[in-house]
Amino acid sequence: MKTLEDFLEGQILLVDKPLTWTSFQAVNKIKWDIRKTFNIKKIKVGHAGTLDPLATGLLIICTGKFTKKITEIQGQSKEYTGTITLGGTTPSFDLETEVNETFPTDHITAELIQDTIPQFLGEIEQIPPVFSALKKDGKRLYEYARAGKEVEIKKRQVTVSEFEITAINLPNITFRIVCSKGTYIRSIANDFGKALQSGGHLSSLRRTKIGEYNVDIAIDPTKFGEMLPEKGGN
Repeated sequence: MKTLEDFLEGQILLVDKPLTWTSFQAVNKIKWDIRKTFNIKKIKVGHAGTLDPLATGLLIICTGKFTKKITEIQGQSKEYTGTITLGGTTPSFDLETEVNETFPTDHITAELIQDTIPQFLGEIEQIPPVFSALKKDGKRLYEYARAGKEVEIKKRQVTVSEFEITAINLPNITFRIVCSKGTYIRSIANDFGKALQSGGHLSSLRRTKIGEYNVDIAIDPTKFGEMLPEKGGN
């Protein structure tokens, strides 16, 4: 059992973020459980890299003095698994918004999919989704998007070190990808659809690793409070 001193001195908690939860909700749940258990008013708690509400998987949460490690952890490579659905695009590049355009998929073969992968390996340029938390002129991009305002988004360079297709069941293709900090898998899904002379959007996403940290040993945040000592004892 962890003590209050343990959390203040610093802990790295591996959390398996549930579907529809925001990363902020997961942080707040951990913080609330610690404060309630140990009857304290304040403790530093933060996460090392946002996961979209429609994604599940590894969220690293740091407490106390270990919040200073967040920047270092954020810089590590990430591994994801997920599904790209071909034949349709959405404004958010995922299922947060409805399909707004449809495209043919009859010409897409397993060979074409495999032949397209090299375009997405190594250093690539991508445009982040307009439905994202990136800031422009002090506002989040999704605030502009929801207000129906168009904004110019600059391309950014990211690195994809591994990209493999694990199953093809058209219109769905499942994948595993290892990439650098700042890579938007939603943008890869959108761009992959275009590269196939069709359209595509991300229909599921799970973060499985951050550096050496693995979701296999991550905890369910809804059960975190049960792991703490009753009434803050040791």
